[in-house]
Amino acid sequence: MKNNKEVQQQKQEFLFDNINYKILLIGIGVIVLGFILMSGGGSDNPNVFNEDVFSFRRIRLAPTTVLIGFGITIYSIFKKSK
Repeated sequence: MKNNKEVQQQKQEFLFDNINYKILLIGIGVIVLGFILMSGGGSDNPNVFNEDVFSFRRIRLAPTTVLIGFGITIYSIFKKSK
């Protein structure tokens, strides 16, 4: 059986610092925002075409937001701790 000193020495540490996790959560939030911006624009009737599918928000803004979110999450992984 291990004594108390050995148990204290084996204390687990997190892989990243606290700031890395905060940046990671911000990045995930930006990705979710991008997918929310991408949603909608459909039609209930399949015979009716809705031009709103090709709006600026769904074609340019939402994918750019998702890519920025992925960039933020990658940055949070590569950010070195002090």
